[in-house]
Amino acid sequence: MNEVLQFHYDVDGEDFTSAGEASVQIKKNLRQLGFPPDTIRRVSIAMYEGEINMVIHAGGGEADVLVHEDYIEMILTDHGPGIENVNLAMQEGYSTAPDTIRTLGFGAGMGLPNMKRYSDSLHIDTAKGQGCKITMKVFV
Repeated sequence: MNEVLQFHYDVDGEDFTSAGEASVQIKKNLRQLGFPPDTIRRVSIAMYEGEINMVIHAGGGEADVLVHEDYIEMILTDHGPGIENVNLAMQEGYSTAPDTIRTLGFGAGMGLPNMKRYSDSLHIDTAKGQGCKITMKVFV
């Protein structure tokens, strides 16, 4: 596979029940393409955490997944309020999620730390009031 395959997903910010659909779909696609189970697992977890963050904090967004021969690149873009303090947001347990979200079992402050943990590279481009673009790569 020398060409790059691209998958695009819209993440609905109004519906927790559909959150995670993109990560489920990319998991199926990578399985069909024959990627190793550990690569698929890492991509799925990183994508899921990103989707949930977009729903909780940004009212949704878009996820683009570029499948290369030796790595998978995930680009998550939203138009939410941005991340005010990335260093603080990267600390496990830190969360700005409202109590209504926490009562649903989300917002434990593990989204960004898990995205970093399960990807080989993580780049966050954000500014307060200007949304967020997160680029992750998982190497095969």
